Amino acid sequence: MSMAIAEKRDRTLVGVGWMLVTTVLFVCVTGIVRHLGSDLPAVEAAFIRYVFGTVLMLPALLKLFASPPAATRLGMHAARGLVHGLGVMLWFYAMQRIPIAEVTAIGYTAPIFVTIGAAIFLGERLALRRVVAVLAAFAGALVILRPGLNEISSGQLAQLGAAPLFAASYLLAKKFTAAEDSGVIVALMSVFVTLTLMPLAIASWRAPSAEELGWLALTAAFATAGHYALTRAFEAAPITVTQPVQFLQLVWAALLGMPAFAEPLDPWVMAGGGIIIAAATYISHREAVLARSARTPPAAATKL
Repeated sequence: MSMAIAEKRDRTLVGVGWMLVTTVLFVCVTGIVRHLGSDLPAVEAAFIRYVFGTVLMLPALLKLFASPPAATRLGMHAARGLVHGLGVMLWFYAMQRIPIAEVTAIGYTAPIFVTIGAAIFLGERLALRRVVAVLAAFAGALVILRPGLNEISSGQLAQLGAAPLFAASYLLAKKFTAAEDSGVIVALMSVFVTLTLMPLAIASWRAPSAEELGWLALTAAFATAGHYALTRAFEAAPITVTQPVQFLQLVWAALLGMPAFAEPLDPWVMAGGGIIIAAATYISHREAVLARSARTPPAAATKL
């Protein structure tokens, strides 16, 4: 085995390890938000969480004063903050209204939106395998929502709306890792998400209790660490490799929801989540295989 192949394998394992850490940290976030369960407006709760997150990232922000990014680069970070901020607001709203396993399962439609977005905005060809996977994931979402058999709640719609927003945010994060430090990426996201949420938070402001502030500070600690781990995973390994690892969050969410919040294990949610996971895993696997094929020269070329 050549040194280059060994190094690439080691970096891939590091990326998978960071993504495993990410899944645990993000499920801790969902558990804390579910435990909080207050009537604090979703946008205000999200805003307070990101204020704490920005404070936690002050050391990285101070470094930016010495060497600030170019205006165009800063604009891209601002765009990510806007998109991610809207997604966070919808996610907080969903977390206050539907079980955490359901929030997680619906959130798995994000990779499908990545595929659609790449075709629409990046000009990538929407091959038959991608179309089939998108349709399968859509079918999985329908299994969870069960329109006609079950009333679709506002929480479910909110999480469906959050999924494409998070997909766009993660694509931008992956793009940033090519030239920027992980800490800087997370710090700028915290700043711009806070600015995005501020006007709506002020408009619906209710004085939070000390207990609510404490839980939201803890949420910020876990979430900021989770975003840092996610960025490190993107930095170390291809997104097609790390993406399937995120599906462990459904397992962690179900295991947390049953004992901690007496949330029943809904077979429809697990079945629909399984379909979505299979579709997204298939896309990830096929894209990884094709990417390797494109990079591998034919046998004759290796002899030149």
